Amino acid sequence: MDSLDTEFQLAYQKISEQASHLPPDTMLSIYAYYKQATEGEIHKRFPSLQNDLINAFKFNAWSQISHLSKEEAKQAYIDLANSIFNK
Repeated sequence: MDSLDTEFQLAYQKISEQASHLPPDTMLSIYAYYKQATEGEIHKRFPSLQNDLINAFKFNAWSQISHLSKEEAKQAYIDLANSIFNK
């Protein structure tokens, strides 16, 4: 495991411990970066979520950063975690 993966795992652990205390917009960013870092590009077709507003917001957040590589998304996730916990 390289240092980026190690830092990503540490950031994931920190965020997982504090997730309930973070604002919704921050949680959407965390979700999007995590999904892009772990799964890569989102499927471009919006899933059939007719009355599911939360998943629609998640899909939108992820699609907005889908241009990032997995490595770029990992670094953005780490940077976001650091900005949250190093205030």
